[in-house]
Amino acid sequence: TLAAVASGPARAAAAVSGVVELFTSQGCSSCPPADAALAEFAADPDVLALGYHVDYWDYLGWADTLASPDNTARQRAYATTLGSRSVYTPQAVVNGRDHLNGGYKTRIRGLIADHEAAGNGLVVPVMVAMSAGRLSVGAGDGIKPAGADMLLTIVYYRDRSEVEIARGENAGRTMVYANAVMAQQTLGMWDGKAMQIDLPRDKIAQNKATGCAVLLQAAIDGAPGPIMGAAKLKGFDRS
Repeated sequence: TLAAVASGPARAAAAVSGVVELFTSQGCSSCPPADAALAEFAADPDVLALGYHVDYWDYLGWADTLASPDNTARQRAYATTLGSRSVYTPQAVVNGRDHLNGGYKTRIRGLIADHEAAGNGLVVPVMVAMSAGRLSVGAGDGIKPAGADMLLTIVYYRDRSEVEIARGENAGRTMVYANAVMAQQTLGMWDGKAMQIDLPRDKIAQNKATGCAVLLQAAIDGAPGPIMGAAKLKGFDRS
């Protein structure tokens, strides 16, 4: 169970029903509709929406201020497990299982519902909670898939980033980005039994983030696979 996680800290967040990861770029002219869609998902308490800004369009004249090589590496690794021959923006990955254009809001919600109906959704309870001095992260009991490592990962994100884009394909636009990923860290491996890990609360501020999320995700030959559980904790108070 997750009783110890849920009852101890002062603030706790329940698990969500779906995870939408958007691979996007400030230098991509077709990305703004998908960025807007991600903002809508970010406002939905039942969805974990994460914006992974990639750097491979920087050569077009504008270096994405939120991009990182780690985000690009995650997208390229997904290409292996999702059977995609190339990477693209805006690409949405749903529950680590399917990918499509990030602007297709209705289809994304349909995939979340389809996964849940088929028993392939977020079936393992996951929790992230915060007290005065620590973050507590946990995963509950469940059935571990055969042939895959299950990793418990914490993702630090900034819930709102306003960027004035001076060059490139979106030159002259001021964009607001939701839940831009600043950093992530694998905390441990899950063996099907309940686990809890405590971290210093100031890890959020150290990563220039305002919130965090937790993913319980399969690793297939080192690449990210299906997500079996997730939770988010937003609105972090830096004070």
